[in-house]
Amino acid sequence: MARSLIVAFILLAACSGPAAVVPTPAPSATATPTASPTPSATPSPSASPTPGLMPIFDAHLHYSRESWTAYPPEKIAALIDSVGVRSALVSSAPDEGTFRLRAVMGDRIIPMLGPYRNGADVFSWTRDGTIVAYVQSSYRAGVHRGFGEFHLNVGQTGLPVVKSVLAFAAQEKLFLQPHADARAVAELLGVVGADRVVLWAHAGVTATPDEIDALLAKWPHLWTELSLRDDVAPQGKLDPKWRALLVKYGDRFMVGTDTWTVGGTYTGNERWDAYAQIVGGIRAWLEQLPSDVAEAIAHGNAERFLAQLSR
Repeated sequence: MARSLIVAFILLAACSGPAAVVPTPAPSATATPTASPTPSATPSPSASPTPGLMPIFDAHLHYSRESWTAYPPEKIAALIDSVGVRSALVSSAPDEGTFRLRAVMGDRIIPMLGPYRNGADVFSWTRDGTIVAYVQSSYRAGVHRGFGEFHLNVGQTGLPVVKSVLAFAAQEKLFLQPHADARAVAELLGVVGADRVVLWAHAGVTATPDEIDALLAKWPHLWTELSLRDDVAPQGKLDPKWRALLVKYGDRFMVGTDTWTVGGTYTGNERWDAYAQIVGGIRAWLEQLPSDVAEAIAHGNAERFLAQLSR
């Protein structure tokens, strides 16, 4: 999501208190959701070589309903190939979008099980009991690798819906990808335990390098991805504090683009429209790091991360 809009949402939730409910339109579906049939994934096609470009693993990508017409899967595949993106963690609203992409791109698309059927669910899911049935019915054993992205505020980990989906994710050995600030992710880690693997979306959105450093030091199974973190390299120049943090924890960071869709006055495709520029900006600051650190953050850490996970 656009970073300023995300921060606004977080501040709104914080001002309302942990128990506040953000009013949203009620989901239209009343029946128990079921996974939509989609074509089976083809054998894993390799990314087309892109001479001179460091391979990128996109650790935060969405292919939600608003993009399906303007960006059909074949167009997405060509776009991703053109900028040297090797593979991606993908969650979509609804989940069907991920498997539309996977039908064309095969195992280069690593499915994430998300709790959202539509954009409104982002704000209401923690108190919507129908989300539990949606998550359970959408799950594909051995195919979905993680649970997320899911938005979480301080005080929400104890809500019944949140507890239910976290328990389901633990049962199925899915790692977690929370969209949460530093306080909320610390609360989550305290609940799920030190052995639980967590990939922190957007490195906390507003978390400072010092806050991130403290959490990485305390929680050895906490990883971070840097989608939307424009403060890493303002105007393209790598920030000194961020550079020190990335070098210190060069084995715990990944990059991502976050191709979210918002609807409303937006077309829902702004992030896809700018995809090449977003990836180019990531490469520009990666090139300012030592080459081994840059390669690890660009793709090596994500590949190692996935190789270590249970299936």
